[in-house]
Amino acid sequence: MMDQLAPQVLKPYGGAVCRTPNIERLANEGVVFENAYCNYPICAPARFSLMSGRMPSKIGSYDNANEFPSEVPTFAHYLRSMDYHTCLSGKMHFIGADQLHGFEDRVTTDVYPSDFSWTTDWSLGATYWVPWYHSMRAVLDAGPWRRSVNTNYDEEVTVEACRWLHDHADRGDGRPFFLATSFISPHDPYLAPPGHWDQYNDDEIDDPRVGDIPLEERDAHSRRLFYTTGRHMEEVGPADVRRARRAYYAVMSWLDERIGRVLDTLETIGEKGNTIIVLAADHGDMLGERGMWFKMSFHEWSVRVPMIVHAPCMYQPRRVKENVSLLDLFPTFLEWAGDGQMPELVSEIDGHGMAGLAGGSTEGWPDVAYSEYNGEGSEFPLLMVRRGRWKYMYGEDDPPVLYDLEADPDELTNLAGTEAVREIEAELHAEVFRQWDPVELRSRVTESQKRRLFLHKALAMGKRAPWDWNPARDASREYVRDEGDIQGIYDTEWSDQKR
Repeated sequence: MMDQLAPQVLKPYGGAVCRTPNIERLANEGVVFENAYCNYPICAPARFSLMSGRMPSKIGSYDNANEFPSEVPTFAHYLRSMDYHTCLSGKMHFIGADQLHGFEDRVTTDVYPSDFSWTTDWSLGATYWVPWYHSMRAVLDAGPWRRSVNTNYDEEVTVEACRWLHDHADRGDGRPFFLATSFISPHDPYLAPPGHWDQYNDDEIDDPRVGDIPLEERDAHSRRLFYTTGRHMEEVGPADVRRARRAYYAVMSWLDERIGRVLDTLETIGEKGNTIIVLAADHGDMLGERGMWFKMSFHEWSVRVPMIVHAPCMYQPRRVKENVSLLDLFPTFLEWAGDGQMPELVSEIDGHGMAGLAGGSTEGWPDVAYSEYNGEGSEFPLLMVRRGRWKYMYGEDDPPVLYDLEADPDELTNLAGTEAVREIEAELHAEVFRQWDPVELRSRVTESQKRRLFLHKALAMGKRAPWDWNPARDASREYVRDEGDIQGIYDTEWSDQKR
């Protein structure tokens, strides 16, 4: 799993520049979902939706600092109940004291805070700028960098994922496994290892498909994000855009090599042939499209995600055009684990199993994806329905937005309010109110913000008891420590395996 990966940059999704041979091989041999969406275009709620199969607001996840309730069953709980050995290596942005949520093993810490410190505060207004949240310095300072927090973290994620796979194979207990390898790249800042930066040239970097749209011509939420991201404080020119995109592509090439190492480890332990590999991301990145950056919006580069299923033992290569979303992965994992049969669920979910869809059957598929947003840049819930060719965006105090994505994939013409689509718009508007109660949700979010802002302030006083995950590891007992260890590394079984 990647963080903030816009599928449009990848060659399997029409990209022409970014080179990711391992991802491309997975796509060429697998099932590519062309219209996969996140259920919330920022990190934590999108991941909670993936883990739980529920829309974020149904489990009280309203922004990047809501607790993921321990009582919510995740796919990891269900897989574990089916005797799967489950492991998380990398980021999942769990908020709260529970940092496992069903995973039996978690071999790295997370990379972001697990407390309430990133709580959105609507009382400050929609256009306030928080320097630590997103800054255009990430764009203006883009370029080669010897190492970054992101590359340091993802190197650890790779090493620990490969180590866990080897350890699982060495145990030889016959248990099936589920390994979530979750990177933070290519999330900003846009800093690339120099060797990979040098693999690209400025003159090959593509410009955004849709250039900088004047502020007064943007939809209401895009205008707010202009201020939320600090765009009003910095001038970003064409050279800055190309430099940031070049760094993004270079980081993806670097990350693709780490993905290749995990795939090679699967091959080494003899499990690649019977392992289902799923590649996805939590949300996209605008990357200068429409003059916008990062995520937080329902425009395609922000809300769409890559989704590739590689399982040659089960599926022929194909492309799926139907709309799906991250929460559909929950029941899909359980379908695969149960050989097509879902276990009995102890609570309802919103996702639909995609096992049949991946095999080419569209029978009964709803062809819809929902997304929501209550984070920075909003003052009330923002809600999205993608049904068939149509995308409808609703905010209680905003003019509605409606796109025909078949005729207008770049979202240039807002059809809302036009006679030609009057019935379609009315149907999608009604669907919003079937899925959500915007007024009630607004009240819930506001009350949650007040509580969490108070709790964070209170817990900052005196001694701090962090919730951040600290993997249990006793390095003093690893490798060769006494004569018993020396004898053990030369035993017959080990020697035979090495030969």
